[in-house]
Amino acid sequence: MRLICAAVSLLLLAGCSSWRTDPGEITQVPSDRLLAFQEPVQGGGQIVVNRDMGGLGSGCYIAVHVDRQLAARIGIGEVASFQVPPGDRIVGIGLDETDDTLCSKGRLRREKAAHVEPGQSEHFRIVSDNREGFALLADDQPPK
Repeated sequence: MRLICAAVSLLLLAGCSSWRTDPGEITQVPSDRLLAFQEPVQGGGQIVVNRDMGGLGSGCYIAVHVDRQLAARIGIGEVASFQVPPGDRIVGIGLDETDDTLCSKGRLRREKAAHVEPGQSEHFRIVSDNREGFALLADDQPPK
């Protein structure tokens, strides 16, 4: 009986962690939730943010910020691309403050520095787990 309880507990905890979406299942963030950095920038580059699948916050959008400006509201299994000038940028995630449900309550602010070269893309992943909550990671192996 102890073994069954331990196994069920581990499965429940693992169920809250996120996992990388299969490339064929990734969907683009709809245009009504892309809020900034959508126009091409001459000599610029691109920042791409992908949100993993997972149970934690699955009914909520996460706010994506570029240079501390709200750029998109992203759901699980979605990807968004942002056109930016070359140079140093700040990519961040936070609570979707436009949501009036419990999803907008609490605290979430994670930021990463990105150096964008002309014509190049910098990739990030939004991941979650039951202990740490949400995190923003540089993605060295973006989906093809």
